[in-house]
Amino acid sequence: MNRTVTGRTDHVVVVGAGLAGLSAALHLLGAGRRVTVVERDALPGGRAGRLDLDGYRIDTGPTVLTMPDLADEPFAAVGDSLRGRVELVPLHPAYRAGFADGSSIDVHTEADAMAAEVERFAGSREAAGYLRLRDWLERLYRAQMRRFIDANFDSPLGLLNADLARLAALGGFGRLDARIGRFLGDERLRRVFSFQALYAGVPPARALAAYAVIAYMDTVAGVYFPRGGMHALPRAMADAAADAGADLRFGHEVSRLERSGDRITAVVTDQGRIPCDAVVLTPDLPVAYRLLGRSPRRPARLRHSPSAVVLHLGTDRTWPQLAHHTISFGAAWRGTFGELTREGRLMSDPSLLITRPTATDPDLAPPGRHLHYVLAPCPNTDIGPDAAAWTDLAPRYRDDLLRELERRGLAGLAAAVETECVVTPASWHEQGHAAGTPFSAAHTFAQTGPFRPRNLVRGTENAVLAGCGTTPGVGVPTVLLSGKLAAARITGGPRRPRVPLTATQEASA
Repeated sequence: MNRTVTGRTDHVVVVGAGLAGLSAALHLLGAGRRVTVVERDALPGGRAGRLDLDGYRIDTGPTVLTMPDLADEPFAAVGDSLRGRVELVPLHPAYRAGFADGSSIDVHTEADAMAAEVERFAGSREAAGYLRLRDWLERLYRAQMRRFIDANFDSPLGLLNADLARLAALGGFGRLDARIGRFLGDERLRRVFSFQALYAGVPPARALAAYAVIAYMDTVAGVYFPRGGMHALPRAMADAAADAGADLRFGHEVSRLERSGDRITAVVTDQGRIPCDAVVLTPDLPVAYRLLGRSPRRPARLRHSPSAVVLHLGTDRTWPQLAHHTISFGAAWRGTFGELTREGRLMSDPSLLITRPTATDPDLAPPGRHLHYVLAPCPNTDIGPDAAAWTDLAPRYRDDLLRELERRGLAGLAAAVETECVVTPASWHEQGHAAGTPFSAAHTFAQTGPFRPRNLVRGTENAVLAGCGTTPGVGVPTVLLSGKLAAARITGGPRRPRVPLTATQEASA
């Protein structure tokens, strides 16, 4: 049995209305708790926010939804459903990958379609290897999901279970790059199934093979886009929480936590004091620790993932070779990871993610216009240029990226831009993200599972953390799970049937 918050937990304040906070709120509501959510911004979403710019509706965070069943769990906790509130459009292909030699491959999540595409791209031997890889990814996911990902840990001893042996037998503790290479000989295909490790902040050559579970989510489980943009997900979660009785307070900045001994007794915002029995904190770890006045001791300083420069471009044209998601790989590969994670330099030959959401939902842009999102991984501010340096660096790097994309076939891109927003590590730093990265602590072995910063902090009995910095980690599915796991620390585990407040309870609340 995992540790849980002791004492009364009738009223819980959730700090932050991002995906983690809203997930926690819905699970707490489903367990009969009274919930108040406080959010500094005017809208829900956190990192999955929305920018309205000259008629363009821009997602400021994630651009892809995988594992929709996990996204449905918070809704189900209150008797609601994701698909009842959001139209999910399956993406076919999930991605298009383009390479420096001019070749390209569409990445399908349906087995037969992808096997046929791999055979067209690289021959029948690689297609057979893909099918074996797919089977391995499915087994890897089954071995990890319930005991390592969707799980709270109180100590490393929590790893000792039958699934650990299964994971070891599957080669999960080897290196990702080498394990993918056992199935695929074509170096281009190996990139398609290993680049996801960068989401976890670790180069594929150094990442554990267990992290291929991210490739499972991207290339096997299905990729979806919510009609109206990714921001439709947190907006729907906030609506479901409000309908289930949550008190949502937007535009409230939390300044401090009141405590009595080891218990938080109230959350203080710029608009008043909110008494509580427990609190869920979803800001980035340094902010949460500062509010708590507690910081866990670790044998080594946290290492953070690389950051990213993002160009949000509203254009008067588009390019037919772009799918909804297109990965443009540079010729270089291993060397670029060294630049990002060790040398602290911008990629000399970048691999870029280009998202064209208007391919699926034209209403995200004015009539006849198109929205493009270009993500370029870059060093975080711990090892690369600091936040101040990006004032001069941002416009130069923006021009460099546009020139590179034009060289790769998007002729006339710079001239087609009508409106834009450039996001850099300085932007993330200003939002309170440690090391100027939205991807939080890297998923090194020493920062994964029971070794990741825990969602309970020693010295505070009734505060729980949620979000990408704590268990289980970075990514939309895992952040949603972090809210569920935080709620379980308060409710004691399995969801109980929701008990509506009586009129007397409502009056005294």
